Amino acid sequence: MQERKVKKTLTNYHYFNIGFGAIVGTGWILMVGDWVVLGGGPLAAIIAFLLGALVLLPIGAVFGELTASIPISGGLVEYIERAFGSRLSFLAGWLLAFGDGVLCPWESLAIATILTQLVAEIFPVLRSVKLYTIYGSDVYLYPVLLALLFSAYVIRQNFRGAEHMATLQTWLTRTLMFGMCVAMGVSFFIGSPTHFLPWFEPVVGPTSATNGNHFMTALAGVLVLTPFFYTGLDTIPDQAEEAAEDINWRNFGRTIGLALLASGLFYVICIYAFSTILPWQEFIRRPIPALAALKDIHFYLYAVMLAIATLGPLGPMNSLFSATARILLAMGRKGQIPAVFAELDPRTGTPRAANILLAVLTVIGPFLGNRMLLPLTEVAALAFIVPCTLVACACYRLRETEPDLPRPYKVPGGKIGIAAGILSGTAVIALLVVPGSPAALGLNEWSILFGWLGFGALLRLLRRRRASPG
Repeated sequence: MQERKVKKTLTNYHYFNIGFGAIVGTGWILMVGDWVVLGGGPLAAIIAFLLGALVLLPIGAVFGELTASIPISGGLVEYIERAFGSRLSFLAGWLLAFGDGVLCPWESLAIATILTQLVAEIFPVLRSVKLYTIYGSDVYLYPVLLALLFSAYVIRQNFRGAEHMATLQTWLTRTLMFGMCVAMGVSFFIGSPTHFLPWFEPVVGPTSATNGNHFMTALAGVLVLTPFFYTGLDTIPDQAEEAAEDINWRNFGRTIGLALLASGLFYVICIYAFSTILPWQEFIRRPIPALAALKDIHFYLYAVMLAIATLGPLGPMNSLFSATARILLAMGRKGQIPAVFAELDPRTGTPRAANILLAVLTVIGPFLGNRMLLPLTEVAALAFIVPCTLVACACYRLRETEPDLPRPYKVPGGKIGIAAGILSGTAVIALLVVPGSPAALGLNEWSILFGWLGFGALLRLLRRRRASPG
């Protein structure tokens, strides 16, 4: 039987849109007020997001080197297995499948939440049919149905193939860019740079307060949040096997870093723009201040940004759906999870079983209360950065064990640059696990993480027993 292969259609332009869209979703609209509050002003928030991008840049370069050398779906599983063996490879792949995959139902739920809390102010009919209350959150019929409709479109594009998924991502990226331009335009014509002052002042917002009474502690309070808002960096290498035959692999390695830096610049511009439309102390007093500020200025501007906020979750959902499916495909090929995950659709070349699993998880999202998935999102940052740090370690080791491996793109600075990736990843992990850190995981988060790892270990054990003779 002829081996089924994925379709090779993606260009570096597609990959940039996939990565950028995965990183930048709705957080810049929904969370910019909290970033400013935690930093005691926009300056600390801007510096924190710039530092966050720079800290992750060496990890992006590591992915670029390994992916250009070994361009396969879910390559992280292969890199770590070649460097450290199957057990650590499984751990990294399974963690990343959680870190990326959990955001698919979360983004679907985010759409329902935006429709319920914001769009319903314009169209009250959206809250006319209440289904139930779960964990203190009311769930309404029409927002659920609309969220399912949006999610179904993303699911359909992923089932049709990588090219259709990438086309959707390109359109969503342009939508996000337009939203940033709207904020910049309003800031330029209506706002004032003096609204950016004072540089630092401890404040209390509707849902958060400044982290400490000093600029540096406030800066640290924002910095530890940035890894979550850069989750999605790995979506580019996860889909390398679908690269076009004539792709420039040297530029592919650079594309990962470019998507990361572009996302950081996007965040910085949005923080500055929204913080200068009004005096930032007034800006942060309102719930979802980015939208509230525009609503006071002009209703149509508010309506445009609200539409962009509603579409925003589709970008991360689309990219992370595709990337997670490729991780599960790689693990299925390695025999780490049931073999059905290694099968490709004969017509579209997509990982069918993984797509079905992710589709089921995604459509569950809108039916969950918006408080239910919060612990999952906090765990996602750790589940993302641990595998990324292991990839950096694998890159360092493969430089020694496989020195003749073709490397069209190399990490700038050689082993020193790779070591910088290891150190930066380790530092972020420490911020998430060391007790007393402002981002340290709590008991609920650890319970979720160990529950997921236990489920994975059970699958791995069952797979090994089925594969053994007799």
